Amino acid sequence: MTKSDLILRLAELYPHLLQRDIERIVGTVFDEITNALARGNRVELRGFGAFSVKQREARQGRNPRTGEPVAVDEKFVPFFKTGKQLRDRLNGGDGEMDD
Repeated sequence: MTKSDLILRLAELYPHLLQRDIERIVGTVFDEITNALARGNRVELRGFGAFSVKQREARQGRNPRTGEPVAVDEKFVPFFKTGKQLRDRLNGGDGEMDD
């Protein structure tokens, strides 16, 4: 599901809301999650999962084409851990998933 698909689905479920308002709401939610992660905070959505940032240390890598060693700088990457309810639902524990 893409962001556009999500907006269209929400518009179907909530026809009393204008699509531009739904776009603004979805954009705001994503922006707030992104901003919180950029500040180093963890974002937990109960029943769904938690977003956090993990630090990857600098390391020595290899250029796959030439095999030469390459220095890979330290970086921060987003990480998502599913919540128990989502895992259970994916594994048939609590009803069927919708597309």
